[in-house]
Amino acid sequence: MRRIFGVLLLLTVLWACSSDDSGGISNPQSENENPENTNGGTNFERKVLLANWADNIIIPSYEAFSTEVVSLKTTFEAFKSDASEANLVALRAAWLSAYRTWQKVSMFEIGPAESVGLRLNVNIYPTDTEKIAGFLASGSYDLSLTSNRDAKGFPALDYLINGLGENDVTIVSKFNEPGKEALISYVENVINDMSGLTAQVLAEWKQGYRDTFVNEDGSSATASVDRFANDFVFYYEKYLRAGKMGIPLGVFSGVQSPNTVESYYSPTTANLLFLDGLNSVQNFFNGKHFGSDTQGESLASYLDALNRKDLSEDINAQFDSARIAVESLNSFRIELETSDPAVNMLTAYDVVQKAVPLLKVDMFSAMSISIDFVDADGD
Repeated sequence: MRRIFGVLLLLTVLWACSSDDSGGISNPQSENENPENTNGGTNFERKVLLANWADNIIIPSYEAFSTEVVSLKTTFEAFKSDASEANLVALRAAWLSAYRTWQKVSMFEIGPAESVGLRLNVNIYPTDTEKIAGFLASGSYDLSLTSNRDAKGFPALDYLINGLGENDVTIVSKFNEPGKEALISYVENVINDMSGLTAQVLAEWKQGYRDTFVNEDGSSATASVDRFANDFVFYYEKYLRAGKMGIPLGVFSGVQSPNTVESYYSPTTANLLFLDGLNSVQNFFNGKHFGSDTQGESLASYLDALNRKDLSEDINAQFDSARIAVESLNSFRIELETSDPAVNMLTAYDVVQKAVPLLKVDMFSAMSISIDFVDADGD
C-alpha cells in the first residue's frame, strides 16, 4: 500500500511540474525573477529592438536637441549685443524651436539623462518667478542646486523673454535699462546650464552607454527593454497626461490651476508642446526613425510578434483619438481661465487617459513586464 501511495505521489508531482512549464504567458513578476524567460513565448530579438531605439531614435534625437540648444545660445548672443524687438522675436523663435525638439527627448530619462536628472533640470514648471527675482536682485545663485530647478530651464526662459512685460516694448526695455547686466547674465547662465547638461548626456550615450544599453538585452526587471518600457509608460502617464493636462485641470487636487500649464507666458505654445510630446510617444511606440518615415523594431512590432497585433492597433488608435481631441481645444490656458470646470479640456483629458491602461496593463501583461514605479492616481 505504501508503494502504491508513493507512486501516486510521484505522478502527482510530475504532473504539477509539467503544468508549470506550459507554453502560455506566465506571471509578469515570476518572469522578471528569471532572466532566461521566453519573451512571452516568442523568439523576438530584443537586442535588435534596443539597437533601433539607440541608433535611430534616441541618439539622433539628442543630437537634434543639442543643435537646437546651440542655436538658442547663438541667437541669444545676438540679442545680448543688440537687445532690439527684432532680436527678441528671433530669440523667442529659437526658444520655441528648442522647446519643441525637447519634447522628442524628454521621455528618454534613462542612463546618462537619469544620472544628471536632465528632465528635472530642463523643464520644471511652473517656474518660480519670485526666486528668479531674488537671484536677479542679489546676483548670487547656484543653478546646479536641486532646490533651484524651478528657476531655470525652458520655463524660466519663458518668463524672462515672454513674461517680463505686457508687450515687446516693455520686455526689451528691461534688457536695456540700468541693471540689465544681471538679467542678461541670468539668461545666459540658464542657457549655458541647459547646454552643458545636454552635451554631457549626448557624449555619454556615444562614448559607451549606447553599447551598455543595447547589450542589456535580457528580459529581467533590470534589463533595458523592461526598464525603458517602464520609463516610456511613466513619461506618458506622469509627464504628458498628468503634467501637461491633469494637474492644470485639477484632476488630482480638485482645483483648476491655469498657472501650472507649460509655457504659461506663451499661452498658445502649451498645446503645441503637448502634441509634440504625443507624436513623439507614438513614433517611438512604432519604432519610427528620427526625422524619417522608416520604422524598425518597436514596442508595436514586439506586440505583433506576440500575436497581439490587435493591441498595437488599439494603442495607435487611442493615440490618434487623443490627438484629435486635443487639436479641437483652444489654448490650455484659455480653456482653464474661461471655464471652471473646463469641460472641453476634461473631455480631451479622458481620451488621453484611455491609453494608460492599454500601455500599463495590457501591453505589460502581454510582454511579461512588471511595473517598477509607484502609481498614486490609478489607471
